[in-house]
This record gives sequence, C-alpha cells and structure tokens, in this order.
Amino acid sequence: MNSTIILNSLRFILLVLTQVLIFNTLNFLGFINPMVYVIFFYWFPIKGNRAVFMLTSFFLGLMIDIFSDTLALHAIASLTVAYIRPVIMRFCFGVNYEFQNFSFKNTTKVQRLTFLGLLVLTHQMVFFSLEILSLAHFLLILKKVFATGIVTLVLCSLFSSLFSPQTE
Repeated sequence: MNSTIILNSLRFILLVLTQVLIFNTLNFLGFINPMVYVIFFYWFPIKGNRAVFMLTSFFLGLMIDIFSDTLALHAIASLTVAYIRPVIMRFCFGVNYEFQNFSFKNTTKVQRLTFLGLLVLTHQMVFFSLEILSLAHFLLILKKVFATGIVTLVLCSLFSSLFSPQTE
C-alpha cells in the first residue's frame, strides 16, 4: 500500500512539473497546448479510495491552475473527469472492472485506448467549454477540443507505453 502511495505521489509531482515546465510553453499552430497530466486519471489505481481520488484530482488541477494562471479551469475539468471515470470504465470494460480481480492486463489495447481517449475527450470538452464560455463559438470549442485532444491522446499513449508495466 505504501508503494502505491509513493508511486502516485511521484507521478503527481512529475506530471505537474512536466505540464508546467514543458507542455504549457508549447503552442503548436498557435492554439494546440497538450495537457498530458490527464494520464494521471488513467494511471490512478482502479480500486483506490474514490474520495482520495477526487481530492487528488482536484489538487492536481489546482496545481496546474496556480502555475498556469487559468482560474480553476483545470481543477474543474479534473474533478469532472475523476467523478465520471467509473461511468467511462463501465462503458469501456463492462461490469468486469467492478470485480476484485480486474486488471488492465486482462483488457485489449483497443479498450485501454478507448478509455484513455474518453478521459481526454471529457477533460477537453469541460476545459474548453468553460474557457470560451459561449455557445456562439461552438465550432471554435470543437476545433480546440479535437486538435488538442488528438495531440494529448498521442502523447498520453506514448507516455503510457513508455512508463507503464508491460502488459500483453
């Protein structure tokens, strides 16, 4: 149990530093800013305490907000993803994830990529909808969601394949 706490704390710190120091300074095509810290929601243990997960997600978003000066947009988006994660897991993995013996090792790559993609999509939709805060700019919201979401999904998939234990 202590190793899980240490590992998640290390991931938390490294993702905040990576997001703030590297990815917040990037600006592809003038508007694409990858948000790779979303992979934290993918990596957090499935059977972990939900209240701790929600609180940790809020603080993750809040830390990114403090360093990015974005007025709690990341915190709200992170909290929304943390809240809706069980629904996304049920959609991607069925009711199997509710059993004690569930593991990502028992799922296909398509299921894992779908799960990660839906986490990213949910985060981006909430973030950019609140950032723009106008339905008159619906196409701009969609453009930002899909452009940033695709880049974020690709980077998160790369991070997942590089830093996760090997699954077959």
